[in-house]
Amino acid sequence: MTMARLRLLGLDTIAQKLDAGERLSFDDGVALFTCPDLHAVGWLANRERERRHGARTYYNVNLRLEATNVCQANCLFCSFARLKAGDPQAYTLSVEQVLDKLRARADQPLTEVHVVNGLHPGLPFSYYTELLRGMKAVRPGIHLKCFTAVEIAFFADHYGMTDEAVLRELMAAGLDSLPGGGAEIFAERVRTRIAHDKADAARYLGVHRLAHGLGLRTNVTMLYGHIETFAERVDHLLRIRALQDETGGFQAFIPLAFHPDHNQMRKLPAPTATDTLRVHAVARLLLDNVAHIKAFWIATGVDVAQIAQWYGADDLDGTVQEERIYHMAGSRTPETLSIADIRRLIRIAGREPVERDTLYRVLEPAGDAVEDRPAGLLH
Repeated sequence: MTMARLRLLGLDTIAQKLDAGERLSFDDGVALFTCPDLHAVGWLANRERERRHGARTYYNVNLRLEATNVCQANCLFCSFARLKAGDPQAYTLSVEQVLDKLRARADQPLTEVHVVNGLHPGLPFSYYTELLRGMKAVRPGIHLKCFTAVEIAFFADHYGMTDEAVLRELMAAGLDSLPGGGAEIFAERVRTRIAHDKADAARYLGVHRLAHGLGLRTNVTMLYGHIETFAERVDHLLRIRALQDETGGFQAFIPLAFHPDHNQMRKLPAPTATDTLRVHAVARLLLDNVAHIKAFWIATGVDVAQIAQWYGADDLDGTVQEERIYHMAGSRTPETLSIADIRRLIRIAGREPVERDTLYRVLEPAGDAVEDRPAGLLH
């Protein structure tokens, strides 16, 4: 990618900033989203990705659980939630039913359980603390990444607590980190249209700020490909960057593709593969202080997640196993990938598979430790 080509595309100043270690601006972000040459943007993002991670692509061995889809919020993009118990396809698992799912995987080398639920107004707070304590009793060494910032805010409002008190009680019960869901788009114009009755952007970011202050690491997301503008995407990313400057507590950014099936926004088209690749690439370039960009294969599709490893992403998520939110929205991806599948997909993509735990500590690979190691573009 020559400077002449970058100059022709108007990306030469951005490339020079990156070479000098300078931070990109709002206008730079918009320029990256509007540049007609996706591959030039991807080349810049891959260069930054390889400066940080070389050819490595991370994955973990995890279990995804959604204990209930009963939810008082009526988000237009959601195909998972049911407004009240008893509605068609509404469900709520008992604590023991959830624990049985963990017991059934006693032979699996799980390092993480990821729990995200609907905002169920009929459950006591003790349901969630018992769930955490029960999972730790069944699997003492497991990392519990549970409950989005939106759920934390709901718990506080519904049970008459502060956000900090909720986090402290959940931590005492075994909570280890927060997932990044619920961010959607921070821009008020969009958020009030698609998710008007749940925590707003300030509350979402405030919960993460509190969590970081209490020593919890968290992830952060963005729902893209619906009614947001490029400028609103950039605004979203820069708000993440600003909080990361303040706290340093975000581990990974995860773009989440809008899926239109079976929800109130079903007349909109799904984002294309090119849009998905661009979002990952721009995120890598703007979020200079967030270590990892995850291509969540459930949301992107397996094939696009592979390609995204050359467009700024350095993580493929994990085995997942029981994801319902995207599959109820029409996702045609598998519900699980084996460790061998993930390692093979990463190698086929030309990257080096590296097993990690939730905190990105590298673990010994569960399978074929000796393998050909691709060199990557720069390393």
